[in-house]
Parts: sequence; structure tokens; C-alpha cells
Amino acid sequence: MNIQIKTSCTGLSDPIRICRVEPIRVALPLAKPMLMAGVRIETADNVLVRIEASDGTVGWGEATSAPTMTGDLAESLVGAVRHLSPLLVDQDARMHARLARRCLHAMHGNGGAKSAIDMALLDLVGRRMGVSIVELLGGALRPNAMPMWLLGNPKVADDIEEARLKRAEGFRFFKLKVGIKPVAEEIEAAALLRRELGPDVILCADANAGLSSSHAQQFVRQAESLNLLYLEQPVRAEDVPAMQALSALGIVPICADEGIAGTAEVLAHHQARAMSGINLKLMKAGGPRAAMRVAALCEALGLSITVAGKIAESSISASNTLAVACAAANVDWGLNLTHIYLAEDLVQNPIRLHQGNFERPTGPGNGVEVDESRVARYSVP
Repeated sequence: MNIQIKTSCTGLSDPIRICRVEPIRVALPLAKPMLMAGVRIETADNVLVRIEASDGTVGWGEATSAPTMTGDLAESLVGAVRHLSPLLVDQDARMHARLARRCLHAMHGNGGAKSAIDMALLDLVGRRMGVSIVELLGGALRPNAMPMWLLGNPKVADDIEEARLKRAEGFRFFKLKVGIKPVAEEIEAAALLRRELGPDVILCADANAGLSSSHAQQFVRQAESLNLLYLEQPVRAEDVPAMQALSALGIVPICADEGIAGTAEVLAHHQARAMSGINLKLMKAGGPRAAMRVAALCEALGLSITVAGKIAESSISASNTLAVACAAANVDWGLNLTHIYLAEDLVQNPIRLHQGNFERPTGPGNGVEVDESRVARYSVP
């Protein structure tokens, strides 16, 4: 029997021929400098990926340089995108899953470039077909996600004042950057912040691998009364035994970040009983699609997830991070979108806080509209 299936949507069966893949380096100023494990960050060195189809439809992706986390520099991101571009040009973007997988296996590492390409493919196809990225990822399990605000001032008094202001804006979840000052000061700062915020506000801490094993043990033991949701990457990424020892204390749940890229690292940490959950970053996994596979594994293993961007991505990347947070099943450690730390976004309709949550964009593709004049303003050679 010869069965023919017809589509009622004119044009959806036509090829979406990719004609151009362009990496664009941008330097985005932060609204204020941020300290992370002793590194002062004032500007986000990001790379955008602009994929254009032959009919003029454009999809956008983004990745951030992260030399201390992934080894990616802006220059290497640009080079990786250019290396992968021949795999995409003249191809039909309707086969976006196959194209993303081809890029995933074509280079070792370079998760940031692969992630930005995956984002741009999903955005392009979503816009052409009139569906959101969340739908392309399998559909939404929730309409929104609760974000956290990062606190990383040199003085705890400034952290407390900033937390007061952000609570007034609707934030109910804070992450304190530690691993910068002497550990006794870090513990005192966390205790003061908890006292100021009260018991109902969610508080976690992130050391960005900045604590020694002994100082991490000291922090965890003395933070027992602070009701931290989790302590993120307290020690070096390769020090899995120290992570296991901290987890074995059973005092504060341990979250792995710098030590996690994809499914292999999740399995290794889980088998070592070295964490209770992970910080899932799209740029480490290789894109939204790969991140969803990592999330599915975490669900099967009973691990918690926080979904996060790197400091600081525009709403281009943030929209994808939010899409994963709304589509993954086990996002019980919240969401960290980082476009909120920029002095100016690259889109006309930035993702905004609404009643304490970020609502997922429901428009086609990533749901945000890139302002190419701003891209030009912040672009660098």
C-alpha cells in the first residue's frame, strides 16, 4: 500500500538551505565588575554565531570565552566555528539534529562553538517553522523558572545591600561567591547574609574550585546551620576524592560544575558518590540538545540540576538556557541567567523577571529579536 502524507502548512516541506555561517566576536560590558575565585571580570568576551538561510531567515547563537572553565578563548571560539562551518553551508537546516550531531563529533572539545551553532540552528528552524525552541527540544514541562542572583562583592555589607535591593525587585534565590577571601571570612559572610535574608529565602554558595580540600571541609562543617541549598564546585575539578569526602559528610549537598561537561563526567562523579547534582551549562555540554541528554541522565540517576549561563551572556544564549530549564524534568536547583549582569543586552526584548520568575519566550525560535546595530557597536576584530 502506498501511503502519502500531505502537509497543510505551505512551505514547511521546502528545504531551509543554509547559505552563510558567520562568527561575530563581541565585548559586552558588565553593569559592574564581578569577582569569581579571585578573577575580576568587567567585560564578557563572547562570540555570536549568525546562520542565514537562502530565503533570508536568520538564526542566532552565542558562547562565552571561559579559559578557566573550558579553555575556550574568544579567538578559539571564532576559529572553531569557522572550522565547523563547511559542515553546515549548503545543507538543509530541517536536518538540524543531524547537523548538530555532525558538529558535535567533528572536533574534540570546543563545546562553546558547538553550543552556539546548535542554538543558531534551532533558532533558524524555529523561526522558519513558527515554533519555539522549547517545542523543538520536546516541549515544556513548566512555563517559567526561578532565577538566582549572584552576590560577589569584596565586602559582605555590599552583598547584604545588594541582596536587599534585589529582593525588592522580586528575587527570592541568591548565590554567594566564595573561595575568594580567607575561609573564616567566607563563613562569617554567609552567616550574616543568611541572617539578613531570613529562613525563607533560598541561599547557595559557589567556590568556583577556589577552596582547598581542608578549607572546603571547614566551610561545610561550619555552614551546617545556614540551610544552604548546595555548595557548588568547592575544590578543583580533578579532585574527585575531595568532592566525595565532602558529599560523604551529608551536611550540605555538593554540586559539580567545573568537573562536568557531558554524560561521561556525570557518570564518573555519580559512581564516586562525589555530588548530589550538577550545574548544567549549555556551552560545556555542546548545546541545548546535548544538554537535554545530560539532563535526562541526571533524572535517571536521581541527581538535581541547576541550569546556568556563564558570566555574562546576552538574551540570545539566555533564551536557550531558559528553554532547557523549562524542558528538563529535574531542575530543582533553579536557574542562573546571566544577561541580567550586562550593561546593555543585544536584543530588543530582553528576558525579564516577572513575579519572581523568568517566563520562557513563546515566540518562534529563541523568541528574542537581535538588534544588529548593537551587535555592530560591541563587535571587535
